[in-house]
Amino acid sequence: MTQDNASGDPAQPPRRVDRAGIVIAALLAVLAAVLVFDARGLSSTMMYGMGPEAMPVVVACGLALLAIGNFVDALRGNLPVRESADPVPVVLILIGLALLIAIIGFGGGFILATSALFVTTSAAFGRRAILVDSIIALVMSTLIYLAFDRLLTLSLPTGPLERLL
Repeated sequence: MTQDNASGDPAQPPRRVDRAGIVIAALLAVLAAVLVFDARGLSSTMMYGMGPEAMPVVVACGLALLAIGNFVDALRGNLPVRESADPVPVVLILIGLALLIAIIGFGGGFILATSALFVTTSAAFGRRAILVDSIIALVMSTLIYLAFDRLLTLSLPTGPLERLL
């Protein structure tokens, strides 16, 4: 029996370095660095213990671990094979995020903004029931708004629907 590659498995071709995986690892590392840099600018009113800068640093540590793991797997060629890129879902989610920002910016409130994001994200994942998704989004967003506003007493952006509640 002959060996075709270093692993000794004749059925598996040798894996190559995954360049896209390395780019993703680098982007994760950059995002982690930006979070740490930004957290350093937060002023802490705490004399001791953790202040508001602690959580961004924890998230940055998680991103750094993901970057390291992704980098190692990319070098080894162990990342899963990706399908061909379809830009439509990404564009739909970006439209949803833009709608979220625009609706809140123009005073539409949390419920409408979150509903728009929900519907566009649902469409990005292949659902075509826009009316049903809109109803589900409005009900869920209203319940989330009421939970934050009434139970947790945390303020969310208000708009015409929130003023009715």
